[in-house]
Amino acid sequence: PIVESGFQPFAYSHGRAAGIWQFVPATGRHYGLEQNWWYDGRRDVLAATDAALTYLTYLNEMFDGDWLLALAAYNAGEGTVSRAIRRNRNAGKPTDYWSLDLPRETMAYVPRLLAISELVAAPGTHGIALTPIPNRPAVEVVDLDKQIDLALVTELADIDMETLYALNPGFNRWATAPDGPHRLLLPQARAADFRTRLAEIPSTDWMRWQRHEIAAGETLGQIADRYHVTVSTLQEANSLDTHIIRAGGHLMVPMASRPDSAYSRTVSARQTATQDTQRAVRERTEHVVQAGGSFWSIAQHYGVSVRQLARWNNVATKDGVSVGE
Repeated sequence: PIVESGFQPFAYSHGRAAGIWQFVPATGRHYGLEQNWWYDGRRDVLAATDAALTYLTYLNEMFDGDWLLALAAYNAGEGTVSRAIRRNRNAGKPTDYWSLDLPRETMAYVPRLLAISELVAAPGTHGIALTPIPNRPAVEVVDLDKQIDLALVTELADIDMETLYALNPGFNRWATAPDGPHRLLLPQARAADFRTRLAEIPSTDWMRWQRHEIAAGETLGQIADRYHVTVSTLQEANSLDTHIIRAGGHLMVPMASRPDSAYSRTVSARQTATQDTQRAVRERTEHVVQAGGSFWSIAQHYGVSVRQLARWNNVATKDGVSVGE
């Protein structure tokens, strides 16, 4: 992770790689990392680390126990490394990592890892001092059985929101995901008190709900936009298996218990923070996406590159844009 992301759980690359292990969406899903509106398992430190170790074990076996080839494949993809090996074999050349023709980034990736491992193994030899880290748990997994507002967690655990999101960066919004994972990582010193206090609160009070009366002509999509949730969230909360709703009926809508600004590391909060950093370095223009708009058309209109546009807004070019955004 120190080479992949610098241990930054919210790291996000232009290629849509996320989390400390920098999983792209497809590989993350293949290794069981769920990705939805509420939650991104690629940023879940516990889930992503388990997935990464499984993936690395698979790559190591695939390349007959050669860790350099396995690590190169983690960076460039197993197909890229396999094709490079095949080209060398057909040309009568050696097929070890150092002899392969791989992307420039990959040819720097493995040496970086080797250099860091040497520095950690023998810091004194290289004139550096590393701060000792006690070999004992610092966090604890707390299992829950349903969705919970993260603001309630901070109150019961007596920690700040930044700490909670730092330990649980997989959560995109102001609450855990309705369908799980129903677990939290908390500082070990706070876990027992949290469990005790949570047990005193009925699970029906773990989330705040708004009762919405359906107006004539109103759609699920319109109601979802109004309350900043997804259509699927409304369907799940109200046991709906269709998009059909009737005027005069009611829907229960999950609501955050605090203002948006209190949830410091949601997707929208991170995007706003990234956008705000642009104020100090250049003139800032806010563009509202119109029908037919794309990263390419917006970049062309303002005379900037697509990659710049994506970076300024903390997104990847493959994410696309939505009308009204």
